[in-house]
Amino acid sequence: MHDYSARPDLLKGRVILVTGAGRGIGATAAKTFAAHGATVLLLGKTEDNLSRVYDAIEAAGHPQAAVIPFNLETALPHQYDELAAMIEAEFGKLDGVLHNASIIGPRTPLEQLSGDNFMRVMQVNVNAMFMLTSTLLPLLKLSADASVVFTSSSVGRKGRAYWGAYAVSKFATEGLMQVLADEVDGIANVRANSVNPGATRTDMRAQAYPGENPQNNPLPEAIMPVYLYLMGPDSTGVNGQAFDAQ
Repeated sequence: MHDYSARPDLLKGRVILVTGAGRGIGATAAKTFAAHGATVLLLGKTEDNLSRVYDAIEAAGHPQAAVIPFNLETALPHQYDELAAMIEAEFGKLDGVLHNASIIGPRTPLEQLSGDNFMRVMQVNVNAMFMLTSTLLPLLKLSADASVVFTSSSVGRKGRAYWGAYAVSKFATEGLMQVLADEVDGIANVRANSVNPGATRTDMRAQAYPGENPQNNPLPEAIMPVYLYLMGPDSTGVNGQAFDAQ
């Protein structure tokens, strides 16, 4: 997938929601999807960041995006319902979701990890992702070909010391993906897969590895082939798989 080459109109006519779309991999994915013809719904908690991505998509002449300020840490169940109702009213369906938003939380031994910090990471990385997935599933089922992409991590496939809540949340992410994939298999035109982005030049990576030289890591643009492949029709029938972007 790393050398997958997407045709320019790969995502034409598709409506794709990206969480954590304000910066990093989410912002790059949103712009990349738009460049291939998608109408992108930019979901995130910081409206200024989302607006910058919106403006970049607009300036490039791609399909008009939509800005959706939404705080995954504090959102209540009725707000997810309202989000789904808004998307249905405005767009009529949903063809893709990229679950990209997550937080690292403190990197400490489990013994020193407070319950509050553990639950905060789980709230954003797992609970909110579940709420979005379950609430938006009826809209995804209205699509002729829908794709849900979950963002994993190497520590969500093999646990490592001091990755605490984040690693646990990414194991849960893989589990949610597998359960969803098995449930929709052969029943709906929806597929679910996960992507481990690997070391990428983002603020989050810098936070996790402050001593690392960021120049040694590829920019988010370099890992987009697998995201395009999974969001487009070429991956129809690919379901329940764990991908590495690098």
